Amino acid sequence: MLDKISCLFLGDIVGRPGRTALKKYLPLLKDKYSPFLLVANGENAAGGIGITEEIANELLSHVDVLTSGNHIWDKKEVCGFLLKEPRLLRPANYPPLTPGRGTYVFGEKDGIKVGIINLQGRVFMEPIDCPFRVAEDEVRKLREITPIIIVDFHAEATSEKQALGFYLDGRVSAVIGTHTHVPTADERILPQGTAYISDVGMIGGYDSVIGIRPEQAIRRFLTSMPQRFEPGRGRTIFSSVLIEINASTGKGISIHRETIIEEENGARLSDEA
Repeated sequence: MLDKISCLFLGDIVGRPGRTALKKYLPLLKDKYSPFLLVANGENAAGGIGITEEIANELLSHVDVLTSGNHIWDKKEVCGFLLKEPRLLRPANYPPLTPGRGTYVFGEKDGIKVGIINLQGRVFMEPIDCPFRVAEDEVRKLREITPIIIVDFHAEATSEKQALGFYLDGRVSAVIGTHTHVPTADERILPQGTAYISDVGMIGGYDSVIGIRPEQAIRRFLTSMPQRFEPGRGRTIFSSVLIEINASTGKGISIHRETIIEEENGARLSDEA
């Protein structure tokens, strides 16, 4: 059995630019780190909002598990796919009758299994079930199978994300924040051994407003009127974090950001270890 494993967690994939950047730059990091597990948030992969069965299958040919969030429902045809594809998760704290699953066990590979939990915050978001209470239940179930558990907490407020990180500290391997599309610089190992970051960022248009064309976002703020949003054009950014985990205890060993930004003369790899 391996002493430690690594998980490469990819930021929210936004539209075609994000999918293109994923295919172009993921091989570089796979060659560099040979990660045990690849997880990506795919809820914005279809035109910048939602995900379809076709696109989910496309992404699952590159990563092991897809998480999501509040935009998972924006393409209605995905509901049937959620019922048959366990590797595409929706937040576990949606009501019990909601299609799909909020957890997945990856493995067994080299005698190791990894549990993945998808949760959604409630601050400035839909008033669904309590992510803390649901996390308590899901972590208890998964720890009967494996000590290695990775949580995608899709939430708006950094305070809510940090609170969940400390709440689960020592009981899960990592709490990785998604949703805001802007990477934070607070990656760390919490006191009891959980790897944490408030937001991993996104994979999509770099010269954009959280992946959306700037002129459309500006128009929305200037007019307060509904505005059709489209994925940003031009250069892309590939945001991810690499997490090292003790395979026996499930404790986080290290976490650092890996960012690739396209430049006119090629990509620039920003290794922020």
